[in-house]
Amino acid sequence: MKSHATPESIRRRVFLRRTVLAAATVQIVPGRVLGLGGEAAPSNRLNIAGIGVGGQGGHDVSQFPNDNIVALCDVDWRHAAGTFKKFPQAQKFKDYREMLDKVKEIDAVVVGTPDHQHAFASMAAIRRGKHVYCEKPLTHSVWEARQVAEAARQARLSTQMGNQGQASEETRRLCEIVWSGAIGKVTEVHIWTDRPSRGLFDEYWPQGVRRPSDTPPVPADLDWDLWLGPAPMRPYHPIYAPFKWRGWWDFGTGALGDIGCHSFDPVFRALKLGAPTSVQASSSRVNEETFPLASMVTYQFPARPAEVQLNNFQVANLTGTDAGAIAMPPVKLVWYDGGLRPPRPADLEDDEVLGDNGRLLVGTEGYILGGRIYPEKRRIEVGRLEAKIPRVPQGAYAEWSACCKQNTRAGSHFDWAGPLAETVLLGNVGLRVQLREKLTRSQLLWDSAGFQFTNVPEANAFLRRTYREGWSLG
Repeated sequence: MKSHATPESIRRRVFLRRTVLAAATVQIVPGRVLGLGGEAAPSNRLNIAGIGVGGQGGHDVSQFPNDNIVALCDVDWRHAAGTFKKFPQAQKFKDYREMLDKVKEIDAVVVGTPDHQHAFASMAAIRRGKHVYCEKPLTHSVWEARQVAEAARQARLSTQMGNQGQASEETRRLCEIVWSGAIGKVTEVHIWTDRPSRGLFDEYWPQGVRRPSDTPPVPADLDWDLWLGPAPMRPYHPIYAPFKWRGWWDFGTGALGDIGCHSFDPVFRALKLGAPTSVQASSSRVNEETFPLASMVTYQFPARPAEVQLNNFQVANLTGTDAGAIAMPPVKLVWYDGGLRPPRPADLEDDEVLGDNGRLLVGTEGYILGGRIYPEKRRIEVGRLEAKIPRVPQGAYAEWSACCKQNTRAGSHFDWAGPLAETVLLGNVGLRVQLREKLTRSQLLWDSAGFQFTNVPEANAFLRRTYREGWSLG
């Protein structure tokens, strides 16, 4: 069959083909190149890079359908294979420092590495002018949390810690209940989790174990030296990577680091909590390698006057008690992990269960278990409360993406997330085996402004860690 193409149609076809090819190969230009001061390109799409994309980080970078994933970095390419396959157009790296130096179009970075690399990856991105989303806890040590928060503050970038529930309805509802006075003045909080284990099969990760003595070969796709990063050198073993690193002191932050930033956040907002004045800890037997099988950590917080605003919500349109502008008494917060739970409230009905994971706020006029007011009589008296705090229907990921494009603050920006992570990680200091006997006779008194424990000087050594040669956060 003969073609009926005319010279004009041929020229049009060639033009269209060249246009398509150009669109497929053109480099994505970062917003800052176009003079937008770090904002997104005119297409309103961020150019995002992922660091640590084999586990939770892989999930994280998949939450931005309206942005461009331009580069991916992971030291274990086998573990990250699924994410690499999902974003075939993204450039692949094993060293995030190399990626950040070579891929100039990156606007923002998502950090999903093990905890011991959080501060290093986040700081590397911040110093190169990239917006940062970092998984919880923000850092591995208390000192790192303060350094990263300060660096983000000075850089004036849009940041977000991955405690996604901060953007939830549940968090806002808790604040509205507390601020309404529904349970009176809150004096105690109890938070518990079943992690690290649900039984003999270590569904999450092992703790209370010793370092393995065997030395299996390093998998071909894993760069073990880069995986260790700033942590002390030790032989590779599958008990650490790719997932079960969380219970090891050198790499993770235990159950408190894993869940604390999620579960403390709503309470900190509702009760306007800042730094604690003291920390106490007790646990099952612990060693120098891993966190204990179960522990309890008790924090004491001072009273907060009405004018103090630490809830971090966009409440400019609210005044008085609607914005949490109420005086609050001192609070004791107790954390339980490893399956430990608080005592049942005296008037909790027999068929009500505390559950494996939960939150209890005890007030002078009642208590909140989960998101429900007790006793029932008090719940009936309070009735239905009006929603007053602005909601975030798009969720934490889209919230951060939008903030990057507008150079505004997301709900868990590092000025908020840094102090929150500090408090969580202070609890881990109290769990150190080197302090175990000392803390049976004394609590740790914390001076936040001076960044020190004032009564147990030897505890200050655990506020930061020593990095392996060649690694520095400074």
